Amino acid sequence: MDDRIIGILEIGGGQLGRMLVEAAHRLNIKTVILDPDPDSPAKQVNSSKNHINGSFLNFDDILSLSERCNILTIEIEHVDIKALKHIFLNGKVKVHPSPNTIEIIQDKYLQKLHLTKHGNPTIESISIKNTLEDIRLAGEKLGYPFMLKSRTMAYDGRGNFKIDSLESAYSSLSVFENVSLYAERWVPFMKELAVIVVRNEEGVIGSYPVVETVQSDNICRLVYAPARVSFTVSENAKRVAEKAIQCFSGAGVFGVEMFLVTNGDIIINEVSPRPHNSGHYTINACSISQYESHIRAVLNLPFPSDSFNFLTFKTFAIMLNLIADDLKVEYMEICRKALIVGGSSIYLYGKKEQRRGRKMGHITIVASSMSEAEYKLQQILQSSKISLSCFSSKEIFSYEKSPIVAIIMGSDSDLPTMKSAIEIFKKFDVSFVGPDIISAHRTPRKLVEFSSTAILNGYKVIIAGAGGAAHLPGMVASMTTLPVIGVPVKGSSLDGVDSLYSIVQMPKGIPVATVAIGNSTNAALLALRIIGITDNRVRFLLDEYTRNMETDILLKSKKLQEIGWENYEHNK
Repeated sequence: MDDRIIGILEIGGGQLGRMLVEAAHRLNIKTVILDPDPDSPAKQVNSSKNHINGSFLNFDDILSLSERCNILTIEIEHVDIKALKHIFLNGKVKVHPSPNTIEIIQDKYLQKLHLTKHGNPTIESISIKNTLEDIRLAGEKLGYPFMLKSRTMAYDGRGNFKIDSLESAYSSLSVFENVSLYAERWVPFMKELAVIVVRNEEGVIGSYPVVETVQSDNICRLVYAPARVSFTVSENAKRVAEKAIQCFSGAGVFGVEMFLVTNGDIIINEVSPRPHNSGHYTINACSISQYESHIRAVLNLPFPSDSFNFLTFKTFAIMLNLIADDLKVEYMEICRKALIVGGSSIYLYGKKEQRRGRKMGHITIVASSMSEAEYKLQQILQSSKISLSCFSSKEIFSYEKSPIVAIIMGSDSDLPTMKSAIEIFKKFDVSFVGPDIISAHRTPRKLVEFSSTAILNGYKVIIAGAGGAAHLPGMVASMTTLPVIGVPVKGSSLDGVDSLYSIVQMPKGIPVATVAIGNSTNAALLALRIIGITDNRVRFLLDEYTRNMETDILLKSKKLQEIGWENYEHNK
């Protein structure tokens, strides 16, 4: 594919380097590794004799690596920048991303200033000294709580300290002794998002889907791909991430971590100039993984137009980080459980030392819907006899699911009819929004707003109950391409026949599915059948529901034959 050799600077035990090597192998591209451990994760999957047992902080070791490759890249940004600049200026070996980019990003405070200078939304930060007086002044300016952070060598939660009050700052003074610091305003956020952005030598060429990360103890535990947010939020996050990377130079993939705050804005938390933990899912769920994208980008190889998409429109994934605990064996129990759960792929990094809080591997679950992926995750975690301090079922599964069904009605008098649909969705554990009252005649602006944003809000089906003139289902269907199911509601006159005729007689081009008068149960079941086309979990539950109905009828038939029709009515 390419006879150039890529040199990779990695930290001892670097799993990112390992997965970069694996991606390069498939393209028959040679790699050489700089790592202090002769049996590091990356070296385990590459038997080359050209590897160097040295440090990414050692000037001479980095120069030695450059003599054995054509392109130098990183799996961690905290490297000796003087060595990279020396190699870059020499011109014989390319360095990606550029030393200037790495230098800016490795100092998180400089990174904030750089992003802000180029018009990117960031969190207010101030540089401070490691003194109680500076911390006091930071508290006066930023308010409590605020974050006290190390400017360099901070990753996986290291180097972050929450300051709740001046009194709580005393313990941070010893933790951050002889460390350059900055203070950051506390941001109340709803979700943490991340985007992997790909940049070649000419500039940004695209980004992967927006994902949602779930953190505990400042370490990423779970990644939901795609993020459980609206289309509008997702597109805004992609735009913010891509714009941020445009202000840097050099090729490769970049991880952009962001906060979704309560007013709906996106704020950048930090940028990483390398493959990112939040992008592990791309190995199984996307056309090209972030690791292959990094290899292609630094070599300036071409990309197909759909490189960063999910494999199909119904591909969903959850990535679970495997974190070592004190007992050292518990994460392996999770792996053994994952072996029998379909759609699960296990990646163990080959790390020897299993210290508490260390990332030892990950599991990626791929499914046809997010609810199916969550169900499989529950099988892996909750069906095992595991009690992990770093995994909490409440922490993992308490996050609100994005609604995929919207239930609306023309009047509050329709509520008794629509309750049956609600019970069905609860029974099937399908997330929904509503019921809400939207009158086609009395709240036309609300109708237009709801219908025009339904797709952006992530709904897959709309159920609309209406009586009398019953214009609501048809009007909604005229403003969205989502499936609309109309429920005729029995009114005070004409027994709902007028509503049935109104809903069923839509003009050509405005399809509305119509169920029997007052039968919102069937509306919900029809919605589930539509959802079940791409959701195996829902389809399985529908099959079970149908079998239970059959069993119920057969039991009634048997009882009727046993006791006779004369006694049946009195012995149901």
